[in-house]
Amino acid sequence: MSDGPEILVVDDEGRLADLFAAWLGTEWSVTAAYDGEAALDEMSETVEVVLLDRRMPGLSGDEVLERLRDAGYDSRVVMVTAVDPDFDIIEMGFDDYLVKPVSKDELISMVDSVMARSEYESEIQEYYSLVSKKALLEAEKADRELATNEEYVDLCERVDVLERRVDDRVSDLSSHDDFVGAFQNLQTEN
Repeated sequence: MSDGPEILVVDDEGRLADLFAAWLGTEWSVTAAYDGEAALDEMSETVEVVLLDRRMPGLSGDEVLERLRDAGYDSRVVMVTAVDPDFDIIEMGFDDYLVKPVSKDELISMVDSVMARSEYESEIQEYYSLVSKKALLEAEKADRELATNEEYVDLCERVDVLERRVDDRVSDLSSHDDFVGAFQNLQTEN
């Protein structure tokens, strides 16, 4: 078990949930839950990614996802399921979708991808917040006053650093899907 981000694997097929947990457990801290109720019991603010089966007896993955969102959890959720996607997915609050069978490489790549999107979203939101503050100050204060204010100079430096990070992160988003997914998440949060 790693000290990295926490992952919750939810699948009613215990052996499969345990296999996914073993695959991911070398890089991340992973907990497995074998039904929807157990998933809700295991959920906490420290869980960053939930790998969620859709078709489970009792509480379905769709219902678990809805309850997680209703409870205010903003963890990344990847549906890992044998259910082929249909139009019903349009309104669902998940971040990505994998259709079983899933290989170890696919699963690890997906977790890496949604983690990268989370980092990107956080950085871009901070960037826009700082740019907004900078623009407001520039509209209200004289140039000479801004140039001599240490807090404003620090703000400008932070904006520059974040702008480079955001640009680098866009380069790191390896596919069109990653890029679109990151912006879809930003739009739904605002």
